[in-house]
Amino acid sequence: MKETTPSILIRNGRLIDPAHGVDQITDLLAVDGKVAQIGRVSQKADVVIDATGKIVSPGLIDLHVHFREPGDEEEETIASGSSAAVAGGFTSVVCMPNTNPPIDNATNVEFVHRMGRQARKTFIYVMGTLTKERAGEELSEMGLMAQAGAVGFTDDGNGIQNAAVMLRALKYASMFNRPVAQHCQDDSLARGGAMNAGYYATLLGLPGMDPLAEEMMLWRDIQLVKKTHARYHAQHISTAGSVHLIRQAKQEGLPVTCEVTPHHLLLTEEHLKEYDTNYKVNPPLRTLADVEALRRAVQEGLIDALATDHAPHLKSEKELEFLAAPFGIASLECALPLYRKALIDPGLLDWPQMLAMLTCRPAGVLGIDKGRLGVGDRADIALIDPDAEWTITPTRFFSKSHNCPYAGWTVRGKVLCTIVAGEVRYTSEGFEPCLS
Repeated sequence: MKETTPSILIRNGRLIDPAHGVDQITDLLAVDGKVAQIGRVSQKADVVIDATGKIVSPGLIDLHVHFREPGDEEEETIASGSSAAVAGGFTSVVCMPNTNPPIDNATNVEFVHRMGRQARKTFIYVMGTLTKERAGEELSEMGLMAQAGAVGFTDDGNGIQNAAVMLRALKYASMFNRPVAQHCQDDSLARGGAMNAGYYATLLGLPGMDPLAEEMMLWRDIQLVKKTHARYHAQHISTAGSVHLIRQAKQEGLPVTCEVTPHHLLLTEEHLKEYDTNYKVNPPLRTLADVEALRRAVQEGLIDALATDHAPHLKSEKELEFLAAPFGIASLECALPLYRKALIDPGLLDWPQMLAMLTCRPAGVLGIDKGRLGVGDRADIALIDPDAEWTITPTRFFSKSHNCPYAGWTVRGKVLCTIVAGEVRYTSEGFEPCLS
């Protein structure tokens, strides 16, 4: 006998659905996992949520997370990462394939999906590798991985150094209408680097990663896209030069998209003055001029998606000396207020514009049927208190790792409840829906 999902009535919330251009105070009824009615709802429901003064948004989508399974489950598992995701309001996430072993075949794609279903929190998507073992030489079996459900391909963490290999990868991926996502980094200019090349790298005596490493590979790949017209996604761009290249590509009508992270919108290389490895990321934190260029690009609409690049690591790893410590920040659970701080508070975006970059626009990059809250759509919902103040405390994260430089920050904007396929999968402390 098929189990039925309890009906959920969300009353009097500010429904923001950028995909449909909706921004209004209304009710929303979810029945059997889908949006059944929007407007003034009179019928009863199993669960009733008073959303007065709150934002009712499509569930957030993060197209760039690292859940470390298989291989490094001590840092994060698909289960713990999924719990972190729903606590941040994310109802769909895309796992990167730089696991151990890498996700470079259909069996491993199916493994990630199976573990996601078992976790029963957020929807788990996965990208397969572009090349076998992420070695940048022999193409992976993209066709079989696409058949198994891979939503795109990337060697994330490794940029494809060989232009001929990248050209073949773009051609092959386009046969299955999947995007190729690139970690833009020319290793000849960045190998061995630990932070942005420049004044602070010289001051701190640390090897630098030249911004040209990102920009040269991005420029090269755009030329390959001109030849193939394959879907191309630039991951975590971080420089003003990259913004310029993206702008040119979009003006030429090329199928090029990109993402930016909260840390590249909020932090600069100056934060590394104390050698705190929680600020060590790849691509590295850049200059204030780069941060300002990225913010303007978001405001202009050039950036397609906001992505966390959630990269958990053990405390013992991050406590190593700076050169030996791994790159990465764990930020899924505090991403929404960080985006607010970077984009809404300075007046660059309003809530509908920002939520578009966390819902329908990343869904468009991936080509998935998510990020909307019209009647008949899947009831993936984030209930947000836009003005709630709270202090980021990484030790209270659901993530297994706490490598987060925002500890102690007071932020505004809190996810109160996350609903996935019509089921309440997360409620914040002190918030309780009413059972009728």
